[in-house]
Amino acid sequence: MRDRQSGDLARDHRSTLDDEPVDADALPLQRADDAPGTPSGRRRGVRRALIGAGVLVLALVAGGGLWFLTNRYGGNINRVGNVFAGLDDVSRPAAASPAGQPAASEDPSTFLLVGSDTRADIATGELPDARSDAIMIARFTADQQHAQLISIPRDSWVDIPGHGKNKINTAYAFGGPTLLIQTVEQLTGVRIDHYAAIDFDGLIQVTDDLGGVDVTVPETTSWGPYTFTAGINHLDGDQARWYVGQRYGLPGGDFDRVKRQQNCLRAMFTKLFSQQVFTSPGRLDSSLLAVTDAVAPDDDLSNADLVTMAYGLRGLTPAIVEFFTAPVLGTGTEGSASVVYLDANTGNRRWGYLQTDSLGPNADEFADQALPEVTN
Repeated sequence: MRDRQSGDLARDHRSTLDDEPVDADALPLQRADDAPGTPSGRRRGVRRALIGAGVLVLALVAGGGLWFLTNRYGGNINRVGNVFAGLDDVSRPAAASPAGQPAASEDPSTFLLVGSDTRADIATGELPDARSDAIMIARFTADQQHAQLISIPRDSWVDIPGHGKNKINTAYAFGGPTLLIQTVEQLTGVRIDHYAAIDFDGLIQVTDDLGGVDVTVPETTSWGPYTFTAGINHLDGDQARWYVGQRYGLPGGDFDRVKRQQNCLRAMFTKLFSQQVFTSPGRLDSSLLAVTDAVAPDDDLSNADLVTMAYGLRGLTPAIVEFFTAPVLGTGTEGSASVVYLDANTGNRRWGYLQTDSLGPNADEFADQALPEVTN
């Protein structure tokens, strides 16, 4: 790290003062009643001692606060082990290389997010039915000021290494996270740096901790015990669970379901970043505990790595995160299965921009695949 420790700074400061000549004529005159043995001098000494003690306390609180955050939230996170162990590094895509941009202090970071809207075993990252309900690529740009999240429909008909053509979510059933990463890398040509399993059912608990979230529904639909009327709907946790989990009765079918997943995530994290939450320590604490309990990254990410990443991305807000869906040609059937056919030509342009960390500046090319400001 480029920052020096406070002790080094203090020593440098003292050595600078010691090396400088002292001009006696420039020193302030000391009043007789400020002499060390006088009451005023003693009071001044006490004040200086208190100020020094206060600085020390603040330093200890800051250091202890970092330890507390790392252990309370980072320590609440489970890890998924050996995710990248079975991958041949030579045959994998090259790391993302920013093109035509000023040199950045960090490299781009790409996550594969895999989730289920039924209760998953988040301690191991295992999905309940060995298939994923949500597959998303999340890119944090090298300047750490932008992010893109791209959903890949779970029914996408793709090549799965060693298993031929099948729905992309069956890659998990055939070979767990490792084969799914290999499948996504082969499909996109984009290297996956990290993996995270998301328990959507657990994550939606955050909705209750936040006091509910608002989503806009374009057309009235019903699912389970709830009806979601056209317009703004304020959802508590149970309503959000049914809203995200609706499988039938949506005009766009599974595509609308993907949009609902994205929209609910955006609504939750917009609320999490709101002033209302940040001024309520109890609500913020319970929300962060729920989030960290519902996410399990790969075991290459330590608590310290997560804290460093969070600090680097501190300027990133939900308002500047862009949501996309992988380009789609249409739907069809393979045997008795309903599948989604991806648009390889448009997809190659999209993944190419992602590989050069330039999707953000070229996002307008894919406006029809982006999550609008108001969606279902």
